[in-house]
Amino acid sequence: MYINETEEISGIPSSYPGTALRQGSSGEKVRQMQRQLNVIAGAYPLIPKIAEDGIFGPRTEEAVRTFQKVFNLTQDGIVGFNTWYKISEIYVGVSRIAELV
Repeated sequence: MYINETEEISGIPSSYPGTALRQGSSGEKVRQMQRQLNVIAGAYPLIPKIAEDGIFGPRTEEAVRTFQKVFNLTQDGIVGFNTWYKISEIYVGVSRIAELV
């Protein structure tokens, strides 16, 4: 059996990376999450814009905590399963609205 992977299908972001993202994490999944948070921040200006550098530092943690506060999630600054999928859900909704403009 062959399982093919892709980063994005019809505007839907890729799945949870399997481990929580937190300060000190780095890589493409962090960059993806940062990009999605920046798109969301365009519609929710309380969430600060952050560098899309793939490095989960203090500014990314602050943006995650703010996102978690806005969407009534545990405000721990860690992108676990629930936060990852809430970011994905809001990102898809916000980016689809942006397509209409």
